[in-house]
Amino acid sequence: MNQDSYGIRLTDTPTGRNSASMLVNKMYAWRGYAGTHVQTDDPNRITLTATDKGDVVGTLTIGLDSEIGLMADQIFKEELDAHRVRGARLCEFTKLAFDPSVRSKASLANVFHLAVIYARDIHDCTDIVIEVNPRHRRFYQQMLGFERVGEMKVNQRVNAPAYLLRINLEYVTKQIKQFGGTFETNTTERSFYPYFFSPREEAGIINRLRRIDDHHTA
Repeated sequence: MNQDSYGIRLTDTPTGRNSASMLVNKMYAWRGYAGTHVQTDDPNRITLTATDKGDVVGTLTIGLDSEIGLMADQIFKEELDAHRVRGARLCEFTKLAFDPSVRSKASLANVFHLAVIYARDIHDCTDIVIEVNPRHRRFYQQMLGFERVGEMKVNQRVNAPAYLLRINLEYVTKQIKQFGGTFETNTTERSFYPYFFSPREEAGIINRLRRIDDHHTA
């Protein structure tokens, strides 16, 4: 990888997971959250990292639903089970952290969009859920279209209040088709979706990831 460039990669090495964990712990401590957060080698967890000049500046982990459930089940199991009963294939986005020196909306949007592609196109998920602190709820609801599920509870892992939010990936797909890649020309849309990849860029990424996935499973 060109060390002078910004890039996003799937983190599947101990060194990469350690760098992601360090960033998460740094950002969570800065926000006053408790606990130590370690990225583990779990087949149901996919960690993406954004790097700038070789340094990890952002990370997001995708948790896939399985027999052992999701992290959010610890406090929101009843709410999640209601969606499972209707046939939803859930995943959760956790451990989202970005170095405050990286102010680019596109950088955050790129990581989020790539996570959407992994969830929707590689693992056939239908819905994303996320646990958020009340002060971050507005961003996810207004800028991405997440909806609140149930009432606020206390997340014991970080000893902080949390809301469970959910978004259907059909809605995300429609927003990307309409607004993706238009941030330079779109002056009216206030959501985060203009900073996502364009539909053409998205199609290219999906094709590359599917080829890689087919190669690994062959």
